[in-house]
Amino acid sequence: MLEHGFQRLEANHCVYIKRYDQRKYIILLLYVDDMLIVGHNKNKINRLKKGLGSKFAMKELGPTQQILSMRIMRDKKNKRLWLSQEKYIKKVLDRFNMKDVKLVGTPPATHFKLSIELCPSNDKEKEEKSKIPYASAVGSLMYAMVCTRPNIAYSVGVVSRFLANPRKQHWQIVKWILRYLEGTSHY
Repeated sequence: MLEHGFQRLEANHCVYIKRYDQRKYIILLLYVDDMLIVGHNKNKINRLKKGLGSKFAMKELGPTQQILSMRIMRDKKNKRLWLSQEKYIKKVLDRFNMKDVKLVGTPPATHFKLSIELCPSNDKEKEEKSKIPYASAVGSLMYAMVCTRPNIAYSVGVVSRFLANPRKQHWQIVKWILRYLEGTSHY
């Protein structure tokens, strides 16, 4: 990418950008074997694809409909774009046996108080905690939060503080967030 005049973003080393002037650019997202190219000039994008195709085996899949578990929907006429992780959320719910649960209409409110005092303190509690896939569930929630669901950021931030030593009450809040996502997965 550097050979093609792109600069790698410091904030995310998977993103490269090449500016042609103040308002025109090409952005290339490269993640393992997935690539997404967006920009203002189709001719320049096609030249880039041709140049990359001469060095790497590439497959043109047409306009992007999905990348990194995110579905992309467009309304070109009205210049609107939507991202959805509905399928990803459904997979997460299935993974943690949270399908067909009682739905909740809001993420956990600030009145839920979690503290270090709730963390397991004896061997029996610690053994019980080890059976709960807490860190995995919180990681799945973090991915949804970062990509398409900023509305769960506060709740995920709170439960993530207890990754090292969660207790049943912490898991209940994680399940609440999952129940909220079950009812709003189409957002």
